[in-house]
Amino acid sequence: ADAASALDKGSRAASASSSISAAELAEAAVQRAAARRTPPAAPAPGTAKASPADADATSLDPHRVQMDTPPDSIVFANVAKDDRDDIASGDRVVLIVENDLAFARVLLDAARQGGMKGLVATTGAAALTMAQEFRPSLVTLDIFLPDMQGWRVLDRLKSGPDTRHLPVCVVSTDDARDRALQAGALGFLSKPLQSRDDVEDALRDLQRYLDRPQRRLAVAMADGPARQALLAPLAGEVETVFIADAEQARALLPGADALLVDAAHGLIGPQDVLDAIERRPGTLPLPVVAVNALPVADAADATAGAGATGAGGDDLARRWSRPAGLPVSLAADNDAARAALSLALHRPQADMDDEERRALHDTQQARCPLTGRKALIVDDDMRNIFALATVLDGHGMVIVSADNGREAIRLVQEDPSIDIVLMDIMMPEMDGLETMQQIRRLPRGRELPMIAVTAKAMKGDRQKCIEAGAWDYLSKPVDPDNMLTVLRGWLCR
Repeated sequence: ADAASALDKGSRAASASSSISAAELAEAAVQRAAARRTPPAAPAPGTAKASPADADATSLDPHRVQMDTPPDSIVFANVAKDDRDDIASGDRVVLIVENDLAFARVLLDAARQGGMKGLVATTGAAALTMAQEFRPSLVTLDIFLPDMQGWRVLDRLKSGPDTRHLPVCVVSTDDARDRALQAGALGFLSKPLQSRDDVEDALRDLQRYLDRPQRRLAVAMADGPARQALLAPLAGEVETVFIADAEQARALLPGADALLVDAAHGLIGPQDVLDAIERRPGTLPLPVVAVNALPVADAADATAGAGATGAGGDDLARRWSRPAGLPVSLAADNDAARAALSLALHRPQADMDDEERRALHDTQQARCPLTGRKALIVDDDMRNIFALATVLDGHGMVIVSADNGREAIRLVQEDPSIDIVLMDIMMPEMDGLETMQQIRRLPRGRELPMIAVTAKAMKGDRQKCIEAGAWDYLSKPVDPDNMLTVLRGWLCR
């Protein structure tokens, strides 16, 4: 298909020939489980050797329609012929998360023309694994994926200390724009695209963002202890420019990467910002961190406002609550503002000082309490169940447990209140891989987050767990802080 055809295809649900459905992923996992089971005994002398068809007919439930046994790498197969085998140190890599293979190839070609190497993932679980393995410079993210919604991928990326700084450009229909930007996406590319030029222009804007040696923060906040405390951790690493009125906003905001504004003092208003950023690339809206902003009582009050003059203090503070067309993070105190600035500026964990890391950790923990969420822990060793349950119980979670795979399957079938599963892999009779494969075949199990927990540390273990149906992976001995971060990444949306 030509580029225009591929782009048009990208705006619709992916066709059966170029995408993998959730049902196909689940069925493929079960087929792989059957292939790994103990082979049938050799036929007795003098008896006819069973044909391959007979073997297939007895290896699985005879009442289920059979499908061709897929390769073990169905989730990680290089179906787009991307650059994963040709990436060297120093290469700029874009991870393309896209269910529509034709559109993924358009993005891949555009990335290569821009001098980048490209990786293509057609499922959310594969994308998260590849993000950990390859550490890309940039991610493009489709929302409609076969195993999970792209929102889950975005939330998980933005919750992890190793991935939260990655610039993500969501590629979806216009109705997803506001949610994507509020969730931490750097940019948004709207489907349907009119031409391949739209893709190339968007990638060029994103490349320019990556090329800048320093992030630029615009600050519309009166000088004083509060401003100094917020900017001190950024000194030397982030360029700051100061804005006192709408005229300066028009001059400085088009080149800024983020805006810090004191909502209560009204140096500028939301409409001043919207007017100033008309010349910014459409792919990259301006993230705003609003200190001292007040939430509105109802959505009817959340209007953009017309400027800084003629409003009382409370009105000034409230108008930054969800102004139309701007992604705004409201910060009630300096810690919340530090955390929001770290995310808005896409600062890597290594660039933060201890105070900034603490503020980000504490703010995310406060924003996403685990109290009342139910976890199923599956492990044949009660000591392991007790150790994990003790940590989770300390954060108010409800715990149910199973010491074997069949009991875990029964619990998932019968208890719709289970929010997440922690699955040990090395279990007798039915191991964790097969258990997850069977759970994924259940209607209830299709969208249930499952985290593999294993003591094995061999290369490829994470990939095997993801292919079996896990969405994430923890190594034993389990680090409690890391486990809680992973749980929040899946349970807080």
